[in-house]
Amino acid sequence: MRIAVIDLGTNTCNLLVAEINSTEYSILHQSKQLVRLGDDKIKTNEISPDATQRVLQSFSKHKEIIKNFQVDKVRSIATSAVRSALNKVSFLEQIGNQTGYVVKVVSGEKEAELIFSGVLLAFQDFNKPAVILDIGGGSNELIVMKNKQMTWKESQPTGMARVINQFQISDPILPSEMQELQKYFSVQHKNAFEQCCSQQVNTLIGCSGAFDTIADIIDQVTPGEKQRITQPISLENFDKVYKKIIQSTREERLAMKGMDMVRVDLIVPAVILINQLISDAKLTQIVQTDFALREGVLFEMMQKP
Repeated sequence: MRIAVIDLGTNTCNLLVAEINSTEYSILHQSKQLVRLGDDKIKTNEISPDATQRVLQSFSKHKEIIKNFQVDKVRSIATSAVRSALNKVSFLEQIGNQTGYVVKVVSGEKEAELIFSGVLLAFQDFNKPAVILDIGGGSNELIVMKNKQMTWKESQPTGMARVINQFQISDPILPSEMQELQKYFSVQHKNAFEQCCSQQVNTLIGCSGAFDTIADIIDQVTPGEKQRITQPISLENFDKVYKKIIQSTREERLAMKGMDMVRVDLIVPAVILINQLISDAKLTQIVQTDFALREGVLFEMMQKP
C-alpha cells in the first residue's frame, strides 16, 4: 500500500510518501514547506491569517505530490502550535473545506509516543539506556528508553518558536541571555534531566530539525542533501558547532554551510538546550537520526493499515 503522512508542525509542514506492508517500508518522497505557525501570534496562542494562508498553500503543494504518487491513504496530523491555538477549530475547518484533508491534532503524550515509534524504526538493535530529544517550534519531547522500551516521556510547550518570542536574544546572544535560557531549560525539563540521571542514561538520540542542522554543519552539506538513518555526533564536534553558533551573528549563521534558513534564529536556543541536557544529565554520546514523528505515523500505519 502506498501512504502519505502530512505533519503540520510549528515551523514547517512536512510530507512523507512511502510504500508499506506489515513488515517493510520504502520511503519514496520527503519534502517540507515553511509555514511559520509560530509567528508572533504564538504568544497569544493564535494562528494568524498569514500563517493560515501559508498552511493552505503548503497543503496544496503537498496534494499535487500525493496525486502524482497515486497514494492509497493519507494521514494528516498537527502538533503543538495547533494544539494550543484558541482558534484551532475554525483553522482546521478551513483546511478541511479547502483541501479535503481531515487534520488530526495529536496530544503531547501521543506526539512523544509517535516520535519513539519513529526512532525505533531507525534504531532496530539499540538496547542501551538513551534519551530521545525532539526539539520543535512549539514543544520539546524527551523520551527515556531502554531495551527498546519507553520508560518515561514528557512533552513541554518549550519549543524554540515560543522561546524566541518569549526571551530577549541579542545578535549575537549575550552571556546573561544564555544564562537565563540555561536556567529556563533546567527548570522546565528538570524531571527529564533527573530521569536521565536515575536511569543511568549516557546516550542522546537527537531527531528532527535542530539535530539535522547540526549534522549538516559538521558534514558541510546543503540542508536536505544527505539523508541519514543514524549518524554519531562526537561531543567534540557538537561543542565546536555549539560555540560557533552562540558566538555568531544572524548574518554569519546565514552564511554557514549546512544552515537551514528555517532554523537560522531557532538554532541558537536549540543548541543551548542540547548543551544543557548534556551537562545536567552527564551524557557522553550523541546519535542523530532523520527519523521522528512522520516515521512514527508510518510505523503505526504498518501495524494498522
